[in-house]
Amino acid sequence: MREERRLKVFENRVLRRTFGSKRDEVTGEWRKLHNEELNDMHCSSNIVWVIKSRIRWARHVVRMGEKRSVYSVLVGRPEGKKPLGRARRRWEDNIKLDVQNVGCKSMDWVDLAQNRDRWWAIVNGVMNLRRGVS
Repeated sequence: MREERRLKVFENRVLRRTFGSKRDEVTGEWRKLHNEELNDMHCSSNIVWVIKSRIRWARHVVRMGEKRSVYSVLVGRPEGKKPLGRARRRWEDNIKLDVQNVGCKSMDWVDLAQNRDRWWAIVNGVMNLRRGVS
C-alpha cells in the first residue's frame, strides 16, 4: 500500500539522521546507510508493523464493555464539526478493513472478538498480510 511505503520511507529517513553516515572501508568516503544496515542497527519493529498491530489489542478493548472509556474511543464517533474533505477513518474502520482483508467480510468484528481461537487466527492472518507472507 502507498501509505505503508511512505511510512517506511519516513522511518528510514529518521533512522538515517539518528545513526548518521558511515565511512566506507575501501574508499574512505562517507556514505548513507543502506536499508539492511538500518534494520540491523535498529532492533525495534518497523513502524508499519507497530501501527497495524492494533488488531491484537482490539479484542481486549471490546471485551471490556461499553461502559469503559477505552471502548468508546475505539468505536465512538468524534463530536464537533466535521472538517472539509473526505471523512477520516476511525480505529474501528481500520480494524474492519483488516478483518475484511483476511476474508471475513460478512462477519461483525465485535462478534468475532468474542471467540478467542477464531480471533487469534484472524490476527495471525492480518499480521502475515502486513509482512507480505500469504
